[in-house]
Amino acid sequence: MDLGDLHIFRTVVQAGGVTRAAEKLNRVQSNVTTRVRQLEADLGVELFVRDGKKLHLSSAGRLLLDYADRLLDLAQEAREAVHDAKPRGLLRLGSMESTASVRLPVPMNEYLSRYPEVSLELRIGTPRELAAAVREGELDAALVAEPIPDAPFEKIPLYDEELVIIAAANHPPVRSPRDVSGRPVLAFEAGCPYRQYMEDWFASSGEMSDRVIETSSYHAILGCAVAGMGISMVPRIVLKTFPDVKLLSVHTLPPEFNIAPTVFIRRKGAVSPKLTALIEVLTDRTDLNARLSARRKAGSVAMQSHAGRQQAISPLAKTGRSKSPKSGKPELRASVSKTSADPSVETPSPAGR
Repeated sequence: MDLGDLHIFRTVVQAGGVTRAAEKLNRVQSNVTTRVRQLEADLGVELFVRDGKKLHLSSAGRLLLDYADRLLDLAQEAREAVHDAKPRGLLRLGSMESTASVRLPVPMNEYLSRYPEVSLELRIGTPRELAAAVREGELDAALVAEPIPDAPFEKIPLYDEELVIIAAANHPPVRSPRDVSGRPVLAFEAGCPYRQYMEDWFASSGEMSDRVIETSSYHAILGCAVAGMGISMVPRIVLKTFPDVKLLSVHTLPPEFNIAPTVFIRRKGAVSPKLTALIEVLTDRTDLNARLSARRKAGSVAMQSHAGRQQAISPLAKTGRSKSPKSGKPELRASVSKTSADPSVETPSPAGR
């Protein structure tokens, strides 16, 4: 058994058969079949259950596939390590549509500018599809929404997306699923985590829409909501990309339903310079956004505090001027205010003002 045998074996599994595997490997079918048979003879087990022309992994085959993935990934890591630690080559990255359209443009521009020898291949899909592609070695990494199984992956938390309910602009307030009972629901196909969050929200009140309108993009969902065709649950951040957002009503959710964590996943043990550099850029950008958000919140609190002090002072300021009975011009009245610096100074009583 060598790495070449394992590579052919894994390709047959990923391609779903010998014919497609031979095409991917640029080999004749008989050669691929022979190599698989030789590997089975070497190990003394059947790696596939043969059903006519169809191949299904046996229990031994599933066990070997996990080892093959790890060995081949480790071999690729060794090849890259002995050359240099500079990120280079093809980066196969997966992402959900909302993350790709809003979160990724700035950090990926920075990444590709910093490492011009890396070429990017981006695949859009549901978390379930992307996680399977990472597990099977079709993608190097992916950005997906939880929940994702822990076992095969290394996870790095990146974003906490706020989820909101959207509806047409004239829709009444939505405080619970009962407020949208009977309304059509706009959603992606089954497998989208945000759809699952929405179904859980409905189930919390024993409600569920009788009609689900499935679409393939967020802009379709937002457009249908504007038209009054239904309601949906979406990440608030996608509203930034929609030019007609003023034609929507946005309704907040209770804490147990309003946060969807997005994580970066890669196969456990899959380490390479290009992935290490990507993680660094993504986490640095996430930290920067968190700091900017904290500053904006602090500035907003300070402005509100300042406005509150101004409102508290302004009634006293108005009492300092009156109109002269003869000229009608403002006349400044002398008034004394109490200060902590000189406790002997007293404020005149109301009768003396």
